[in-house]
Amino acid sequence: MQLQQAQTPGSASSKKLFLAYAESPDDVKKAQRLRYQVFAEEMGARLPGGETGLDQDIYDPFCEHLLIRAGDTGEVIGTYRILPPEQAKKIGGFYSASEFDLTRLLHLAPSMVEVGRSCVHPDYRNGAAISLLWAGLAKYMLTRGYEYMMGCASVSMADGGHAAASLYNNLRVNNMSPIEWRVFPHCALPLDKLNGDSSEPAPMPPLLKGYMNAGAYICGDPAWDPDFNTADFLVLLPMSKVNRRYARHFLGAAG
Repeated sequence: MQLQQAQTPGSASSKKLFLAYAESPDDVKKAQRLRYQVFAEEMGARLPGGETGLDQDIYDPFCEHLLIRAGDTGEVIGTYRILPPEQAKKIGGFYSASEFDLTRLLHLAPSMVEVGRSCVHPDYRNGAAISLLWAGLAKYMLTRGYEYMMGCASVSMADGGHAAASLYNNLRVNNMSPIEWRVFPHCALPLDKLNGDSSEPAPMPPLLKGYMNAGAYICGDPAWDPDFNTADFLVLLPMSKVNRRYARHFLGAAG
């Protein structure tokens, strides 16, 4: 089912892009293959499935997979996976629970959607591709009537975690959730051993920046994910809090 399309600038991405949901096991495999290429081959994550070249886990069969396809070839060049609350209940919880104690968010679970595994092919990392993914998420939340979007936003640990600590020290000032929505990492980033007091704030990854610009909260200290070698921030976006500019751009486009 095609949802939306966009014209993208530039050479490799000069064709139209189309947003759709995966409708077959083959569609899901194409998303998993892209995820493996980005997370394992490009970023060096340690993932199972190296022999198949697919990033697969037990949550995938319970998720809806949002895809961006290149209009000229149909190739999947972007993806996001979406775990709605009724499916999370079937599998026994949210993926984020493997990294965080989510106890204080569980009362929100009936109206909370978890999103994750977001990635875009390197040839298409421009505003159009990212905007299409956000428009797809907005349309999903709007049409299904869910009130909260939750997920992990990752920051590379290539420098040992100092940039992540710096980002956290800046974000905690204005972007921290109310205390009743705090989560607690199972494997906490050792903030006290990192230099997070740099006079120049570390650059914010595009995904995390997008969440913050939309009006999201971070819900506590970051976790360390050793398989991906990232610091993960648990992000919560109440739809009632979405930045008005983002609401006009994405929610309006999703109508």
